[in-house]
Amino acid sequence: MLRVAIQSDLKNLNPLLNSNTTDAFVDRLMFEPLITADPKGNPLPMLAVRVPSLANHGISRDGLTITYHLRKDARWSDGVAVTAADIKWSWQAIMNPDNNVVSRHGYDVIDRIDTPDDRTVVVRLKNRFAPFVDTFFAESDQPYMPGPAHILSHYPNINNIPFNSAPTVSNGPFKFVQWARGDHISLARNDAFFMGRPGLSRIDVKIIPDEDTSVNLLRTHGIDYMFQASIQTYEQVRTIPGVRIAWVNVNGYDALQMNLSRPLLRDRHVTSAIAYAVDKDEMVRTLTYGTQHVATEDIPDWMWAFNPAVRSYPHDPGMARTLLREAGWRPGPDGIMRKGADKLTLVMVTNNSNATRRRETLEIQAMLREAGIDAEIKYYPGDVLFAPAGMGGILQLGRFDLSMAGWYSGVDPDDSSQFTCKNFPPGGYNYSRYCNPQMEAAQKIALTSYDRATRTAAYYRIQELLARDNPELFVYWLRQMEPVSIDFRGFDPNPVIESWNAWQWSI
Repeated sequence: MLRVAIQSDLKNLNPLLNSNTTDAFVDRLMFEPLITADPKGNPLPMLAVRVPSLANHGISRDGLTITYHLRKDARWSDGVAVTAADIKWSWQAIMNPDNNVVSRHGYDVIDRIDTPDDRTVVVRLKNRFAPFVDTFFAESDQPYMPGPAHILSHYPNINNIPFNSAPTVSNGPFKFVQWARGDHISLARNDAFFMGRPGLSRIDVKIIPDEDTSVNLLRTHGIDYMFQASIQTYEQVRTIPGVRIAWVNVNGYDALQMNLSRPLLRDRHVTSAIAYAVDKDEMVRTLTYGTQHVATEDIPDWMWAFNPAVRSYPHDPGMARTLLREAGWRPGPDGIMRKGADKLTLVMVTNNSNATRRRETLEIQAMLREAGIDAEIKYYPGDVLFAPAGMGGILQLGRFDLSMAGWYSGVDPDDSSQFTCKNFPPGGYNYSRYCNPQMEAAQKIALTSYDRATRTAAYYRIQELLARDNPELFVYWLRQMEPVSIDFRGFDPNPVIESWNAWQWSI
């Protein structure tokens, strides 16, 4: 049996309603996508027989038709075959406006899906969408897995159904056993899994909000894996006998998001002042023990779309204050800038379960104060901060000025779900509410061209615009730390999700 510690409880176990990396990690133990990726991010078929491409005619010459052929041996745990009907219905469920899905990015470009037989899925696109194969039930920034149409399709919506708390079927390496909310989720081996009999008989996912407790459990062999441990725990974890750290380069980062819909942040003087106030190098030095790399913009330096010419704002509190003065702000007796009776106070949020982000917010609070900006910190459980809008999600509902958060993107450099106008929440990941015509034009090129050189030039421009407009301050690119027992074998995460190959795990 494998024992895993996660930081926050899940809202539900429906693979079409997951909204963060913890949800996706647990869901992926029970449900499979069409396409996955290997540890280097190369796409691999899962429910599909092969990865569609222009070369194998899975992608039509005009780029508007994508064809998937499904495995014949994939079955739900009740013995019913996984068919094209599951894929088509799952897309319809994501697009159903009554469902609390967190993002429809990449699914909203579909005109229709044809199912000429049980094993063939023909997707007709409204327009060319270059990241489609790595997005549609694949390793995207929102990795949905198809659900069982024969169980769920009769519901008008899937927001509050028994399946969400106790999935009656799965098609992955494990089956649901029990969910004791706030305590643990138990899964048992699916002996009929189509990739072969899983190596583990059982997985217990323990919900432990306090990372110090998880570290102690690692030390006493009470758990075997500390899921997505924050860098704050590095010094403790690295010396525990019998524990190794797996470092995973992901297309992701820790960043300070700015809610540009808030009146104070609509002024570029203020957002630029924040950029000058934050000392990224100092944060990486003091918070990550040198294990992370300072980020320029969102795309990390190991990906093909990275722009090496882009530079971050230098740390300059004096320039920050100059910009605020130019915008009409003047320091009050406490050093905080004011306009008349209005004090320059911003609400900064993060998830309370992540020790590193708690420290990040405190450091940023001090840096902002040096520039004359007051930051009020509010902490939330992860399942509240990242929840869909219909479940009261703080980020989705825009109830913040600044947010210190992490982001896992997909194996494609596509970042349009965060920085395009149509992806405003609710139902999108553009938490900054950033909308710019130049960004829209660059994203259109990046999303509609299947040519690598053309897409690279577009992403170079996108990073230049992000550096200019500062909807987010990207502090460091993520090398995710995953502490595991040396007895835990087969653990080999891909850049999006740790549990993609869970059937190969053993202990």
